[in-house]
Amino acid sequence: MTRNVNTDVLDRLHSLMHGLRRHLQEAMRHDGEGLGPMEARCLGYFMRHDGATQSDLVQHSGRDKAQIARIVKALHERGLLHSRPDPDDGRSQRVGVTAEGQALQRKMQQHRVRFEKTMMAGLTDHERTTLLALLDRLEENVGEA
Repeated sequence: MTRNVNTDVLDRLHSLMHGLRRHLQEAMRHDGEGLGPMEARCLGYFMRHDGATQSDLVQHSGRDKAQIARIVKALHERGLLHSRPDPDDGRSQRVGVTAEGQALQRKMQQHRVRFEKTMMAGLTDHERTTLLALLDRLEENVGEA
């Protein structure tokens, strides 16, 4: 079978992302306490960007403003997020993750770490460093595309 070098990288990246998505969906079924994929991403975003706004998440995710508002509202109602007024703009709310949300996010992060360890098994430190450098270059090449 002849390999098409032009699409082989994309096919492999797609396969890895599909494997990660499958793994995380399974983890959410077991430990996610009913969290949906987009809710998990939203929770993760606010863990990494404490005090960000819904508008920040809309811009980051490229998702519809109404969809993000519904997800954030649902996470508030579940006690996973909290909001506080923006001191510079009284119309805006800064969003943070509650202790319960942080615990759930840490649980999900443990699944990501296990998947990464499985995926990287057998690679030397040099190979890992090289892989990360190559991935950085790929990200630079496509930017925000």
